[in-house]
Amino acid sequence: MSANDSLIRFESVSKSFGSKRILQDVSFDIARGSAFCILGRSGTGKSVTLKLMIGLLRPEQGRSLLKARRLQP
Repeated sequence: MSANDSLIRFESVSKSFGSKRILQDVSFDIARGSAFCILGRSGTGKSVTLKLMIGLLRPEQGRSLLKARRLQP
C-alpha cells in the first residue's frame, strides 16, 4: 500500500517517556474506509499510539502521517 492509499501510516515510529520505551520501530497502514482495533494490556502503548495518530504527541523516531501529511503537535 502506498502512502497515498493510506488514511493513517506509521513508519518506524518509536516513543519513550524518560527511560521507559513505549513503542519501538512500529510500522503499519490503515486504509481509507477500513475499521481497526487496538488491543493490549494496560501500559502497552495503546493510548500513546492513538495520541501519535491524531498529532497530540510527536514520535522520537519515524513518522506518523494522516492522508500522506506528516502530523506535528
